[in-house]
Amino acid sequence: MSVLSGARLTSTANGAWRGDFGRALRAEWTKLRTAGEMGRLLLLAVGLTVAVGGGTAKAVKCPDAGCGQDAVKLALTGVTVGQAVIAVFAVLAVSGEYGTGMIHTTLTAVPNRITVLTTKATVLTTVILASGTAAVLASLLVGRSILPGNGFTEAHGYAPLSLADGPTLRAAVGSVLYLVLIALLGLGVATAVREAATAIGIVLGLLYLFPVVTQVVNDPEWQRHLQQISPMTAGLAVQATVHLHELPIGPWAGLGVLAAWAAAALLVGSLLLHRRDA
Repeated sequence: MSVLSGARLTSTANGAWRGDFGRALRAEWTKLRTAGEMGRLLLLAVGLTVAVGGGTAKAVKCPDAGCGQDAVKLALTGVTVGQAVIAVFAVLAVSGEYGTGMIHTTLTAVPNRITVLTTKATVLTTVILASGTAAVLASLLVGRSILPGNGFTEAHGYAPLSLADGPTLRAAVGSVLYLVLIALLGLGVATAVREAATAIGIVLGLLYLFPVVTQVVNDPEWQRHLQQISPMTAGLAVQATVHLHELPIGPWAGLGVLAAWAAAALLVGSLLLHRRDA
């Protein structure tokens, strides 16, 4: 075979792959967009995130200078609740197809299973980026309006919450990325186990039981190590804007830990999807 013929075959193969990917991407977007309960779950995630953040901002007082609270983290507290809905949303994006049998149609239309998982991850990432950004920005706006009335004022060392402030911007961007990674973690687990209730239990267990186990451990050194590998504890370190030296792990390093969990889940999910029957 000549070099020119080989180049043509490669170009044709690449074009076919891009065509398959584009069709799969449109199909995944259509499935997600037309599932009414999925849209409601996203609205619930945004609403809970903003409501819990606002409630926390309303409840915490800072009557004296140097009260030691992290105003940005208080405003973004709702992420710890909204993430549960995001995780359920991501799991249902996969397990729902297994429950209805639609996965057989999907894999018949797109035989390349890695393409199927990639398109699901792409659509999910895009949707969560949009909804997560809305939730985080709204939380900061609500916090900006409530916190000064509770003593978080410039007189007490707290400037109004603003994305022009570097640490606040990092916390905001990091929180959005955190929600995206939670969704990808849910996607990977759901692809691996296929059953919705089991997948939701695994993801929520990783998020919420890890901190409980950490508190049961009496050894401070072991506590610190567990916090450093806990998906939620390590990942949410990105929200911290004060007392960074007291964190068990740095903000971006902590988000990297969550990214590693999500990558591992997606890797296992992709291997099982590729090797077994639908």
